[in-house]
Amino acid sequence: MPSPDLPRSFHHMSFAAGMRAAKNRAPQKLAARHGDNQRTYADLLERIDRVTNAITGDLGLGPGDHGAILSANSIEYLEIIVGASQAGVALATVNPRLAPGEVVAICDDAEAKVLFADAKTAEMVKDQFFATVKRIIVINHEFEDWISKASATATPPHVDEWDNFTIPYTSGTTGKPKGVLVPHRSRILSLLGMAQEYGCYSPDDRFLAMAPMCHGAGMLFALAPVFFGGFAEILDRFDPEFFLRKLKDESITGFFAVPTHFNGVFGLESSILDANRTTSLTTIISNAAPLPQSSKEKIVDYFGDGLLHETYGSTEAGIVTNLRPADQLRKQKCVGLPFPLTDIKLINTQGEDCAPNEVGELFSRSPYLFNGYWKRPEATESAFHDGWVTVEDLAKRDDEGYIYIVDRKKDMVISGGMNIYPREIEEVLLKHPQIADVAITGVPDEKWGERLKAFVVVAKGEDVAPEAVSAYCEGKVADYKIPKDVAFIDALPRNANGKVLKTELRKL
Repeated sequence: MPSPDLPRSFHHMSFAAGMRAAKNRAPQKLAARHGDNQRTYADLLERIDRVTNAITGDLGLGPGDHGAILSANSIEYLEIIVGASQAGVALATVNPRLAPGEVVAICDDAEAKVLFADAKTAEMVKDQFFATVKRIIVINHEFEDWISKASATATPPHVDEWDNFTIPYTSGTTGKPKGVLVPHRSRILSLLGMAQEYGCYSPDDRFLAMAPMCHGAGMLFALAPVFFGGFAEILDRFDPEFFLRKLKDESITGFFAVPTHFNGVFGLESSILDANRTTSLTTIISNAAPLPQSSKEKIVDYFGDGLLHETYGSTEAGIVTNLRPADQLRKQKCVGLPFPLTDIKLINTQGEDCAPNEVGELFSRSPYLFNGYWKRPEATESAFHDGWVTVEDLAKRDDEGYIYIVDRKKDMVISGGMNIYPREIEEVLLKHPQIADVAITGVPDEKWGERLKAFVVVAKGEDVAPEAVSAYCEGKVADYKIPKDVAFIDALPRNANGKVLKTELRKL
């Protein structure tokens, strides 16, 4: 029931309620599949309700309590997330690629009282000491036995839509990971905005979910098709050829991918690419890390025009901008216009609104914002400014209002008093035919304060001299932006979302 100060007609939004409405429309429709495992909407909602009742009954947890989940993608992952949220228990979504000590640190920080883990990760942490986790439930026959003993009749406690839905932890690209308190309202309104902006979430759509659900975008793009009554094909790992076959064989209409996925696809032999072309796609969404312009051109050439959206956002602010298909090749290195219901302002170093094409810090205001950082009041205060949120990204806006992300504030290099944005130089070098990947960082320099260093991954079978890397930049960027230091490495360190871990590069 709504509280007395809310209108009589008020109805809190929740993922379980949205999925239940989809179930009521078509109970026996297939909602999701993962390998040989699949669920109808009726099956899915029954299991979600059992998870909720097992959490409130057997575990004795309720609104305000926290748990954690450590697992590869699966249907059970969605059941646990939605079932726990219906119980008012926000789960920390822990990356299964982390080391055992890192997992413990996040669970302890989140004050998680239960940990759901798949068989592989449960084995990894079985001998670890957790400060608050009292029980680890393995997502196998143990999980099945656990929910089978719970009632299938939904008796959830009252949960407000502004309560915490999940607690994803920041990637830690610039420091210690922080728990991001994400409310139900934020992510459900994001889904409604996505349905409008991308046009791919009708009951007739078939979406391929392959990004790790432990990250906000991966989870959201897996939940969306089921929330709207469509179908989700779930992959727990990315194999480029298998991915293309799935697109074709399952008549997939949409998918979400990060730049690393596209790199894998376009690294395949041309014969494999040609054999797996599909005509069913209506939408491709890229997010989480900058998509190089060269990659956009390959995507449009292979998959077709009128499909690709590049979305910019953050765990804290949700989706902030989107570059629609018609603008992909017209607007170079651009992330588009503000997402529905989103206001953006760019503030320069003097604290003033930026003029067109002037670089400033990006602030956004929308219904998609997070509640704050868990147990980090100083960091929360730093992120919020009179209702606007910043994650310290630098951007500029052109005369038509389109947004261009220049770089992260922390990645900006100041050399000889000049501001240098590594992403600009990375975009240039990614067009080099013999370079597969590159990242630019600043390194200490006695004379200039900092100088640029390029970490280069050479394309398979190619050989590039360090001086050739610098020479390629000549005439394309100013002289002071040309990296004089070049290091060749086998692969750039990235998190599961494809973001380059520049803190790791700086350690090198």
